[in-house]
Amino acid sequence: MIALELTGEQRRAVEAPFEECLAILGPASSGKSTALAERVARLRSLHPKADPLLFDSQRSIDEYAAALLGSHGAGTVLVDDVEAELLFAQACSPLFALEWEEFARNQLDPEVPELRSPQWFLESAFRLIRRLRDAAVEPAEFLSRALSAATEFYAHPPNFADPALIAATKSALHDSLDVTPKELLRQQRREIDLAKILTRLYESYRELARANGRMTGRDATLRAAELLRADEKAALALRDRHRFAFVDDAQELTNGQLRLLLAIFGEQLEGVTLCGDPASAIASLRMTLGRRAFAPAKLRIELREKRRTPHIECRRFSTPREEAIEIAERVGEWLAAGVLPERIAVLFRSVRSVEGYEAALLDRNVPTIVAGDTNLFADRRALDALALLWNLHDPFRHDWMLRTLVNPALGLSDASLAILCSEPPDPQRPLFVFDDEPAPTIRATRWDPKRDLRLGWNVIRGEQDEALGDVGRERLQHFRKSRERWLTLLNESSFETLARTIWHEALSREGEPGSARARAQQFALRRLLERLGAFLKEHPVAGIGDVLDYAEARIESEVETCDAPPESAGFLPILSIDAARGREFDHVIVANVRPGAFPRWYSPDSFLFSPKYGMIPKDNVGDAAASRTAKFTYYMFRSKASRQYYERERRAFAYAFRRATKSALVTASGSPTRGVTAPEFLEELR
Repeated sequence: MIALELTGEQRRAVEAPFEECLAILGPASSGKSTALAERVARLRSLHPKADPLLFDSQRSIDEYAAALLGSHGAGTVLVDDVEAELLFAQACSPLFALEWEEFARNQLDPEVPELRSPQWFLESAFRLIRRLRDAAVEPAEFLSRALSAATEFYAHPPNFADPALIAATKSALHDSLDVTPKELLRQQRREIDLAKILTRLYESYRELARANGRMTGRDATLRAAELLRADEKAALALRDRHRFAFVDDAQELTNGQLRLLLAIFGEQLEGVTLCGDPASAIASLRMTLGRRAFAPAKLRIELREKRRTPHIECRRFSTPREEAIEIAERVGEWLAAGVLPERIAVLFRSVRSVEGYEAALLDRNVPTIVAGDTNLFADRRALDALALLWNLHDPFRHDWMLRTLVNPALGLSDASLAILCSEPPDPQRPLFVFDDEPAPTIRATRWDPKRDLRLGWNVIRGEQDEALGDVGRERLQHFRKSRERWLTLLNESSFETLARTIWHEALSREGEPGSARARAQQFALRRLLERLGAFLKEHPVAGIGDVLDYAEARIESEVETCDAPPESAGFLPILSIDAARGREFDHVIVANVRPGAFPRWYSPDSFLFSPKYGMIPKDNVGDAAASRTAKFTYYMFRSKASRQYYERERRAFAYAFRRATKSALVTASGSPTRGVTAPEFLEELR
C-alpha cells in the first residue's frame, strides 16, 4: 500500500491517525505532496465509502464554498477582483457625489485622505476591504476595532520625541512628529470619519454582492461559513458526509477559508490534514495565514530531507537588453540539449512589464506564454484585435481607429493620418443640416463641432481619398469594403465567427507561419477570444458593444490577472512568482532581480488597518502643517512594516529558484546598490 521509497518521516505522515488534525510540514522537494497523496490513497483503502474533501491547485476552497451556497438555495457565481472592484465602485458612487445625509448634517467630514481623488480612494479602499475579507473581519467588527483603537491611541499617545523614533524617520517627515494635542485631536476626528465612511462602503459592497449573487471567492467563503454557523444541522450533515479533508499548500489559507473548515469540522479540525511549507507563504494578492494556518493541528510531522538541490548560478549584466539576450541564449542551449520548452520557466516577481524579455525569446524563435499578474486585454496583440472590433462597432472611437490605421496591415504614414484628420479642401456642402448633426464649418478650429467625427467620416465615407497617395488610398478602400462585409456578417453569424473572420482578414500577422512569433500571437488571440466568449456565455443577450465595454473595463483595471491554461505544451512559460506556485521545472531563470523589480518597492496604501492601532491614515488633510499623519509615522517605526514586507519578498525569491529541479539562473542588470532602501537579493545570494 505504501511506496517502498518513502522515508521514515513520510511513512509516519501516511500512517498517522486520520481522526486527528495533522500538519505535514517541510520545504520544497521534501516529499510533502507525495506523502499527502499516499495518505489520501490509504484513506480510500481503509474507508472506501468516505467522501473526503480534497483541496489543492485543481480545486479550491472558494469553489467549494460557491457550490455549497448553491446547494443551500443561495445561487452564487464566482467573479474575479476586476468585477468586484466595479461593484465596489457602484457602492462608492453616492459617496463621490456627496449624496450621503451625514454630509448635509455635518455628521461626517468629507475631508479625509484621498477623497479629493476618487479613483485613488476607490483603489485604496477596495484593497483594504479585500484584506478585511481575507481576514474574516466583518464591517461591524472593523468599525468597533477602529474606534476603540483610536480612543486608546489618542488617549495615551506615544512619545513622538523618542530619539529612536526620530532617528528612524526620514528628515523630510520629522514635521509629522511635531504635533500638539489640538492637532492630534483633529487627526483623530479625521481618522474616525474615515473609519465610518469605509464601514458604510464595506456594508454596501457586501450587500450588493449578496443581492446579485456574484461574489469573489473570499466573499463566497465567508458567506458559506456564516451560513453553516447559523445552521448547525447543515454543518453536522457535511461533517458526517465528508468526515475527512486534505489541504495542500495550507500556508496559503486565509482566515476566511480556515473559518469555513472550522465550521464543518469543528474547532479542533478533526479529520483534517494540512500540508505545506510556512516559509513558502508568498501570496501578494491575498492576506494569508502562513504559519498560523497550522495552529489547530495536534499532530505535526516535519519532513527535513530534501530530495533535490538545484545548481544556482548568478549573473549580472550592464543593461536589461543584454540580460534578456543572455536569457534567450541560455534557453536556446537547453532546448538544443533536448529539454522541452514547458520544462523551462522564466520567473519574475511581476510580469506587468516583461515585453523586452519576451521579445528576446521570440527573436530566438522560442514560443512563449506570459501568465500571472499580466493584463491579457492590455497586450499589444489583444489591443490590435480589439481595435478592429471597435472599428466595426463605432468608427468614431478614434483612439481605436488610429491604432488600426498605423497597424502594419494598413501601415498609413503620419502624413496620411494628418490628411484623414483634416477637412477636405473643397467639400461638397449639404443643402440642409439635420437637427442631430452639427453645423459644418469652413475651417477646422479647436472648437470645431465636427472635429471629433472627421477621422471616422473620412475613413468610412472616403471624403479624403483623392488627397491620399495611391498605396494609402488602395489600402483604405480595401479596409472600407471589408468593413461593409463585416457589418453584414454581424447580423448573420455568431460573435466567434465574426471575430475570427475580422482577425483573419485584417489583422497583421507576426512572423512567418509556424514561427514563435506567429504561434505566440495565435495563442494570445485564442486566449482573448475565450475570455470574450465566456462573457457572452454568461450574458447571452449582450451585443458587440457590451463585449467591447467589458474588454475596455478590463484594460483599465490594475487587478486583472491571467493564468496559464493547461494546454500550453510547446510554449515556454514566463510567470510571476504567484503563478508559479506549486509548479516544478527542470530549469528556472529568475530574472530582473534588482530593487524596484524584485523586490518591488514598499509603497504602503493611503490608509492601513491594524487590530491594535485601528485605522492608520497616511496622508494628512485639512488644516495640516505636515503632509504625513503622526500615527502613520509612528506605526511605520513600531511595526517595522517595510522590514516585514521585504522579508516576504525574500521568501518569494527563495521560493522562485526552488521551483527548479536541476538548475536555476538568477539574473539582474545595472550596478548593484548598497541595499539601503531595498535589499539586493542577487548580491545576498552570492
